[in-house]
Amino acid sequence: MKPLVSILKALPSTKIIDSSIDFSKYIPLDLSVTNQEFMECKPENPKEFEDFISNYLEKNNAEVAFGGYIEGRTLYQRSTIFKNDAIPERNIHIGLDLWTKVDTAVLAPLNGKVHSFKNNIGLGDYGPTIILEHIVENEKFYTLYGHLSLESIENLSVGTVFNKGEKIGTLGNADVNGDYAPHVHFQIIKNIEEYFGDYPGVCNTNDLNFYIENCPDPNLLLKIT
Repeated sequence: MKPLVSILKALPSTKIIDSSIDFSKYIPLDLSVTNQEFMECKPENPKEFEDFISNYLEKNNAEVAFGGYIEGRTLYQRSTIFKNDAIPERNIHIGLDLWTKVDTAVLAPLNGKVHSFKNNIGLGDYGPTIILEHIVENEKFYTLYGHLSLESIENLSVGTVFNKGEKIGTLGNADVNGDYAPHVHFQIIKNIEEYFGDYPGVCNTNDLNFYIENCPDPNLLLKIT
């Protein structure tokens, strides 16, 4: 059986947000400590963060900012779900973020069915989340979409089938998406274990090798660059 990474590499390029936005309008965004502009700006709330994203896109004549796979970030320190006395700090992002306008359509990148969905309420959490199950070349794997709108999961059912390119939801605002600027967290998962409507999107340094193996780079599928 082919490894999942090889399968993803062989698939044609696909999109997970508004198909009318050409990849030429996508621009990389680094939110790690190495981005001096971001660290100097230090947005302290979703409005400031959204303004930072909007200004960045406008300055670069772009519509979508993307990035973050295996990126160390300080922005999670505001939430106890990533840093508290009971657990080691989690600060390495293991999905791909796509930042753009609220209500932007989120699309299925491949044919699949709803594995699970859930509203992961809490500061810094996913908010409304959908997980799709896919089978390609007899290999089963999953894709996760976090920070969606409440409407995205209102009339959803486990087992609902979505075809490639079909709208599965929309981007939520800070009131529902975990208190972030509008974006979708997109993650590929090989073994989802017993998780339902949720899966870690940020990890600790000690667990990084496991998550790199279980959650390959989403851009292998999207092929933005």
